[in-house]
Amino acid sequence: MPQLMIVVGSVRPGRIGLPIARWVESAALAHGAFEIDVVDLAELDLPFMDEPNHPRLRSYTQQHTIDWSARVDAADAIVFVTPEYNHSFSPALKNAIDYLHTEWSHKPAGFVSYGGVSAGTRGVIALQPALVGLGVVLSQPNVEINFPGKQLNDDGEFEPTEQQASVAAALLTELAALAGVLKPLQG
Repeated sequence: MPQLMIVVGSVRPGRIGLPIARWVESAALAHGAFEIDVVDLAELDLPFMDEPNHPRLRSYTQQHTIDWSARVDAADAIVFVTPEYNHSFSPALKNAIDYLHTEWSHKPAGFVSYGGVSAGTRGVIALQPALVGLGVVLSQPNVEINFPGKQLNDDGEFEPTEQQASVAAALLTELAALAGVLKPLQG
């Protein structure tokens, strides 16, 4: 069974990305096509890039980079749960992506973005060229969530709309198909 990595792209205290990622995890488990690895960048706690060599060389000197490389290598598909910060992406997410190079190549990826009026789409649009430059294959369906705080229940859990759940199912189906097709091309 392919492995789906769900990346929580915000490290801010009180962030809403974690409850959204937990919803994505439960949707993926219900979908049934994947083993799941949830990566919370706050727990991963990568410092600002501290490797002396270019990531494409894979000559890592830091244990946190070696561990991060192994997790991304093990992933067959990725969902980035990402906020929009000032019309762009989270610096913690970009740092985590930039730590590695060939590990991302030929991995299918999609987005569950969130924010205000734009639902995080400007952050996704800003991030896409960097991912494509690393060889990531982007999925077509992406979940976009406007004002996600309104969808938290009293227990702090994210409750998706019917449309969000439907798009998430389509995203997972496409990622499962792409993971199978792209696996032979992955390093």
